[in-house]
Amino acid sequence: MDISAALVAKSDQLNASDLTGAPVIARIVNVRPGDNSKPVFVDLEGMDHRPWKPSKGQLRVLSYRWGTETDAWIGRLVKLVNNPDVIYAGEKVGGVEVVAMSHIDAPFTIPVRISQKKVKQHHVDVLAEPVTEPWVAQWQAITNALTVAGYQGDGPAMLGYANSILGANWDHPNKISAEDAQKILATVREDNNEEGAK
Repeated sequence: MDISAALVAKSDQLNASDLTGAPVIARIVNVRPGDNSKPVFVDLEGMDHRPWKPSKGQLRVLSYRWGTETDAWIGRLVKLVNNPDVIYAGEKVGGVEVVAMSHIDAPFTIPVRISQKKVKQHHVDVLAEPVTEPWVAQWQAITNALTVAGYQGDGPAMLGYANSILGANWDHPNKISAEDAQKILATVREDNNEEGAK
């Protein structure tokens, strides 16, 4: 039998120890603000609502090829492993590291700090992206933005909100053009910023 599930630590986040048995390949479904110690939380498909909280070094790995605008990360894949050599407070505690990413055209290597005094050359491979319809990631970005702005409901309700923003009448998210998607995202963000400023 596969004992992978028994190896998972009870926690509200993805831990390095969860990856002791094997690496994990997961799709990013959301990126949101974190806390003072870990400013970015990454929600991964199939992780039971336990976010990955990347270190600053791993955020640099992701942004090196994907850019710093996290809306672009939605729908992309990462391969994560436990590096047991990561040191915290003088102890080897292990850490979650990215070893492969989708949506990159070639492998790359960049320096990443694994302790206060130690930097290693971190290598990332290309992760083949399964063939999917291009509208899927676009729609995920729209529904994420609507959710952050306080909109609630299932897929049809979200499509109704998107329709109302541009006065459109799409019967399926795959009918939304890339240009209209950007208009929706810009409008939702602008409205959300104005609401937050009140």
